Amino acid sequence: MTARLDARVLTRELLAYNTINPPGMERACARHLGALLETAGFTVRYHEYAEARTSLVATIGGSDAKAPLCFTGHIDTVPLGAAPWTKDAFAGETDGDKIYGRGSTDMKGGVAAFVAAAVELAPHLARGPGLVLVITAGEEIGCEGARYLADKKLLGRAGAIVVAEPTGNFPYVGHKGLCWFEVETRGVTAHGSMPEVGDNAILKMARVIDDLGHFHFPVESHPVMGKPTMNVGTIRGGINTNSVPDAAAITIDMRTVPGIDHGHLCKSLQTLLAPRGARVRQLVDCAPLYTEPQTEWMQTVFEDCTPFLEGRPTPKTITFSTDGSDLKRGFGGGVPAVILGPGEPTLAHQTDEWCSLHRIEQSVDLFRNIARRWCDA
Repeated sequence: MTARLDARVLTRELLAYNTINPPGMERACARHLGALLETAGFTVRYHEYAEARTSLVATIGGSDAKAPLCFTGHIDTVPLGAAPWTKDAFAGETDGDKIYGRGSTDMKGGVAAFVAAAVELAPHLARGPGLVLVITAGEEIGCEGARYLADKKLLGRAGAIVVAEPTGNFPYVGHKGLCWFEVETRGVTAHGSMPEVGDNAILKMARVIDDLGHFHFPVESHPVMGKPTMNVGTIRGGINTNSVPDAAAITIDMRTVPGIDHGHLCKSLQTLLAPRGARVRQLVDCAPLYTEPQTEWMQTVFEDCTPFLEGRPTPKTITFSTDGSDLKRGFGGGVPAVILGPGEPTLAHQTDEWCSLHRIEQSVDLFRNIARRWCDA
């Protein structure tokens, strides 16, 4: 067996790469990980959906009888935000059990953990169904890297997926779908002292927002995920106070549950709002991800996680969306998936973001156990 790769050190190395999205520029970080994996015996392929927007797919082992297990994570991060940091966002500073940095919890700590586990197990993995590691660019804005890999059929096979997003090492069985829409209204401008001459696009939009309060999802609730939701997130309109505005727009964030078709959702919105002269455009589309908790593999994951938690897990879904839904589609659908990683969900995107070093080490052990069980079964 190869020498163990220290996931804590690797986390610090990954934090040193500024992969804030936009612009992302994940190439150097992806190449660093790829070099480690190639040295361990993995076959590594790089794929760019735009200049320097690099994802990698690394494979080891292989069997006609059983597909490999997939571990996945993204290496882009969100911006630092307006509030000043008290720590260097790219230095991987530590304070006790905490390692600080943008992306420490979301989700370079998780990537480091499964890469460390995979490198350690590489000689053993080469003799069975093996692993496929999918490390993506562009997750934070619409899962662009994962969608590119799926659309271009660059993923190959997988029998199950572990998405190492921040969960505090609790195994979540899925997440809601994500749909963003832009709604526009148009009017006719005129002088603010003569509003009757114009057609006020903002007033039209006010009626649109009122109409949205009467929108009903085709599936009212899911037994684990709960209810689908809708939020009007932004609004803009008008140029100056003393003119009638001739354009207004809002963006809508919808979180969906299994059974809701996003294409049909867009058409339903357009039908509802057409009497207001509104135009609906879909901006982001991420399908729900869900695996029945009683699935045999999910139960084994629950069993593997139990020693690291306060009792055996109960079925739960996470609030945010992940690359998992696009990767599941790219692997042919029907693949069980779990969301499981060392980061803390509440720390994602926060100022002075940090991850527990102890949790990262726990994740290495946990991912090693899951991989061994898959390859030895």
